Amino acid sequence: MATLEEITARLREAVGDDSGLGSSVKFDFRDDGCIHVDGGAVTNIDKPADCTLALSKHDFEELARGRLDPAMAMMRGRIKVAGDFAVAMKLRTILERAHG
Repeated sequence: MATLEEITARLREAVGDDSGLGSSVKFDFRDDGCIHVDGGAVTNIDKPADCTLALSKHDFEELARGRLDPAMAMMRGRIKVAGDFAVAMKLRTILERAHG
């Protein structure tokens, strides 16, 4: 499994100069840290976001690889979304690029 630093670096590359989300998003990996994306800024600073996804690093990687169905993962409690759900719906392209 990738480290938080490796996942952050891949996301930073995938986001580039601007995430295109128009909102901030936080991936909360619980005890393993977090990744905050706001525009082109991708950091590990734990601060509020328009949308927060709580999930394990493993589930994040499975989601990015297309091996985890987001709807099923939410129904089973593997992913919890707080805040603006519309932002979460826009993440697919960024996640696919981050796995690349």
